[in-house]
Amino acid sequence: MSVTEKILVLDFGGQYNQLIARRVRDHKVYAEIKPYTADIEEIKSGGYKGIIFTGGPNSVYDMSSPHYDREILELGIPVLGICYGCQLICWMKNGRVESAKTSEYGKIDVTVDKKDSLLFKNIPDSVVWMSHTDYISEAPEGFEITAHSADCPCAAMENEEKKIYAVQFHPEVTHTEYGGELLKNFIYNVCGCKGDWKMEGFIDATVKALRDKIGDKKVVLGLSGGVDSSVAAALLSKAVGEQLTCVFVDQGLMRKDEGDFVENTFTRLFDMKFVRVNCGDEFISKLKGLTDPEDKRHVIGTEFYKVFWNKVREESDGGFFAQGTIYPDRIESGKGDADKIKTHHNQVKMPDDIKFDGVIEPLKDLFKDEVRRVGELLGIPRELVWRQPFPGPGLGVRIIGEITKDKIKVLQDADAVFRDEIKRSGIENELSQYFAVLPDIRTVGVMGDHRTYDHLIAIRAVTTDDFMTADFARIPYDVLQRVSSRIINEVKNVNRVVYDITSKPPGTVEWE
Repeated sequence: MSVTEKILVLDFGGQYNQLIARRVRDHKVYAEIKPYTADIEEIKSGGYKGIIFTGGPNSVYDMSSPHYDREILELGIPVLGICYGCQLICWMKNGRVESAKTSEYGKIDVTVDKKDSLLFKNIPDSVVWMSHTDYISEAPEGFEITAHSADCPCAAMENEEKKIYAVQFHPEVTHTEYGGELLKNFIYNVCGCKGDWKMEGFIDATVKALRDKIGDKKVVLGLSGGVDSSVAAALLSKAVGEQLTCVFVDQGLMRKDEGDFVENTFTRLFDMKFVRVNCGDEFISKLKGLTDPEDKRHVIGTEFYKVFWNKVREESDGGFFAQGTIYPDRIESGKGDADKIKTHHNQVKMPDDIKFDGVIEPLKDLFKDEVRRVGELLGIPRELVWRQPFPGPGLGVRIIGEITKDKIKVLQDADAVFRDEIKRSGIENELSQYFAVLPDIRTVGVMGDHRTYDHLIAIRAVTTDDFMTADFARIPYDVLQRVSSRIINEVKNVNRVVYDITSKPPGTVEWE
């Protein structure tokens, strides 16, 4: 892939750092991430058109926090600081950062004070997404305050001459109304980019890199049947064809009839070796008595790999292991300096006795919508590309508390009804993800003049374009009523349905 324009995202340990790079790529400019430990000489020679300092969980006046060589602001490369990155620029330029009397979290109204700022071109007073406990109490010499909020006197500042800009809020998240425009202004108006990066370039470069790395060796892919592993399989198939073996472990925790769907889909679409392992009873036995979500994730991940590796030992020897890891999997598992939220199934350590030449994760720097775009460009049918996201541990993290066969059956049936009703209602394409959850709760009800004491089903639906933040979907009441009625009437041992109206943050998309 030939890249003539690059933006560097310098990572200071926040949760949204890869999202910034993803937003830059939305504007057809290639972005790459480097940790704050990257050497200044490496940055000097990188040919970057601009640099973005990310957010982070620390305080700049704490000397154990991530800092950087002040020389980076004297390279003549335009810089944009976001949240912690904004405060870092202030600190590096001898301004003043203090703990705020009033912290700002969530949606905040911001007033633009400099209407002719290159960064705020065509951006009015608007709502932004804040998340900070420190604030800039005094801007550095040579900097002009360009925006403020009720509790934040410096919501943005700039030194136009040196092309250094900083915003206290997060323009990369969808909750900031004009965040995309602000980043575009920085990329084009400040950095002077033209926009020459396309997803086709990613595919060509990835396929070439896979061929070069794999050579004539074999590759085994742990296939879940979801979008991520499907697109990873397509990329690998395009790169090495029949050298790819896909192993599908059906652990009994999939959606209703999903195992058969996965097998039929992949044997029809791809020229590869497909191996299916049915082991539901073994998984349930291993999970008996476990209620903690991290314990369940660990067991499911460990058992998955145990079964998977045993099957791999039968199928091949050596070569590479591939998986469909995407960025939210890595950032939410606490890789690097990011705070740990939850452990993802494909982030569990491999058994030490398994020897491969390496691990291949062709999608590790992409977000869900980018993965789907790649899938469409590769010719994967829309039905599969836009299939509902599904966690690696499956229903194991949608059944709260201990997992049993009876609970799996209840949840599979309820989830199937919910998905069917959403499809019938015509709003399927408006939702990013929707599913049913079985909490460890039983409630009193009345059915047929008899008292019942049965399961409660929670239904969850969200809208998002990056899965780093999400809002609950406003499903019409008549649809919710039909879902509730059908679940209670068609699914045995359920007498109550509730709808989850929690956004992310503070919640996550999944319950566990």
